[in-house]
Amino acid sequence: MDQNLLRNVAIIAHVDHGKTTLVDQLFRQSGLFRENQEVAERLMDSMDLERERGITISSKNGAFRYGPHTVNIIDTPGHADFGGQVERVLMMADGALLLVDAQEGPMPQTYFVLRKALALNLPVIVVINKIDKPAARPHWVVDQVFDLFVQLGAPDEILDFPVVYASSREGYAIANLADERKGLQPLCELIVKRVPPPGGSPDEPLQVLVSSLDYSPYLGRLGIGKITSGTLSINQEVVVSQRDGRLVPARITKMYRFESNQRVPADHAVCGDIVAIAGVEQVTVGCTYTDPDDPRPLPPTVIDPPTLSMNFIPNDSPFAGRDGTYVTSRHLADRLQREIMCDVALQVKGLGDGNGFEVSGRGELHLSILIERMRREGYEFQVTRPQVITKEEDGKTLEPYEELTLDVGELYVGAVIENLGQRRGQMLSMETADGMTRLKYRIPTRGLLGFRSEFMTDTKGLGTMGYIFSGYERYAGEIRNRDRGVLYSMDTCRTVAYALYNLQDRGRLFLGPNIDVYRGQIVGEHCREGDLSVNVAKGKKLTNMRASGSDESVVLTPPTNLSLEDCIDYINEDELVEVTPKAIRLRKRHVRK
Repeated sequence: MDQNLLRNVAIIAHVDHGKTTLVDQLFRQSGLFRENQEVAERLMDSMDLERERGITISSKNGAFRYGPHTVNIIDTPGHADFGGQVERVLMMADGALLLVDAQEGPMPQTYFVLRKALALNLPVIVVINKIDKPAARPHWVVDQVFDLFVQLGAPDEILDFPVVYASSREGYAIANLADERKGLQPLCELIVKRVPPPGGSPDEPLQVLVSSLDYSPYLGRLGIGKITSGTLSINQEVVVSQRDGRLVPARITKMYRFESNQRVPADHAVCGDIVAIAGVEQVTVGCTYTDPDDPRPLPPTVIDPPTLSMNFIPNDSPFAGRDGTYVTSRHLADRLQREIMCDVALQVKGLGDGNGFEVSGRGELHLSILIERMRREGYEFQVTRPQVITKEEDGKTLEPYEELTLDVGELYVGAVIENLGQRRGQMLSMETADGMTRLKYRIPTRGLLGFRSEFMTDTKGLGTMGYIFSGYERYAGEIRNRDRGVLYSMDTCRTVAYALYNLQDRGRLFLGPNIDVYRGQIVGEHCREGDLSVNVAKGKKLTNMRASGSDESVVLTPPTNLSLEDCIDYINEDELVEVTPKAIRLRKRHVRK
């Protein structure tokens, strides 16, 4: 492959602005698939959780051919909690496609990913996506994007960014809004023209910075990175520079390039290629494959620090060991160590009592996705309420703050503003257009815990929100999590419909009838402050007398089903979330025997 015919492009955007759908269309229109071939929608979303939630969680590599050129595509996550992946995979790119929704305009994550791309001085092509929306306003969005570039201090040559208008779903891109809409060729032409070929010399010593990891059941761990200098071949002797500076000798046993979303074997790769390399089990993100005779390790990517932590502890409830395959502290330690090998934004350290681990990440979603993945793999454990990571500076306590952007209908603005005020939010701006109001707030990270579910309730499910870490500021004071207590079981038993029927007036129930519960397990929310111990197995007294009107059938209000994120948001300091492959339970941490 001629180095001048390579293009390495990262696709960056706010969540749900159409990155993965655009990649699908690029692959389809490049002729990678037969006309009668059945191809899954959102091809790059390979994880079950990604398909279920409709978001990209981990970055992916792919490639397609356009004429003589090979275009390597890097699909990145769109949620701020997975920003650590964006930071490291941008090291493989020589340019970026910035997708912006033609109706919403720039959102918080747009600011974050663009800032990272500009820090690497990457040329940016702006794609105004979803122009087929009825409420699309592409000219306004272009002005907003230009203002964002100026705000971030982009140099003049990058400020003169090219713009293309597109619809990922319909599969077309146009240079001007009046042009005929018939395919993505204008976008492909811009990529070839405006993204430079990769730099570096094939005659220099080998350098490959590992920016991502993959796993093969036959070959073990695969390090993915761009060859920034030198060339690489099968059976070549190399050394791997670890993050701590150690040099580990190794041999390249297998190497892959990318074609669509698949890995294809390769015997030789040139400078600028993005490859997956097998043969080194100790490789992690930030390592460098380099020449054993002239080792030149590259500096690992600097990652923003985590802002939120939770304790992962072994399950000690009365139902411990019923569902899980991996239940001990050692199992937890092994799994978390494997996770931090490929997720450099995650930090793990043991608790002082030796019974569990403190896991720190970028945000609530970052940690809850890890918990859900472990649960599906057969792990059983408990987690505590998230805590923000504070720091001391000049004798003052500082805590992380987020910049929050919300789009809500005018009818619901008052309820949202009131809620954010109680959470110590500070309004930065408020704009109204076409019946929708955009609110921008600066709010402590603590204030966002549990906010999403309340926000969706306040806006009747019609609001959208996004946030991004903005920095550390002075501690805002106490923020109350909830103003009501819980209902918890006074004994280990099975729930009875008659008992639940009589408890409905006491508050909101989380469980239905005929479910096993244990002493201290939370079964509902009390309608008042303070916790209440309840008997959920109390049956109706039976006699041989019957009376008209007193033996009606029991009618239960459907219980509130809480998701994993809802449970994590809901609990207080003295409560835990018990996570097993088959169930998610809430419980009190200490219950008197």
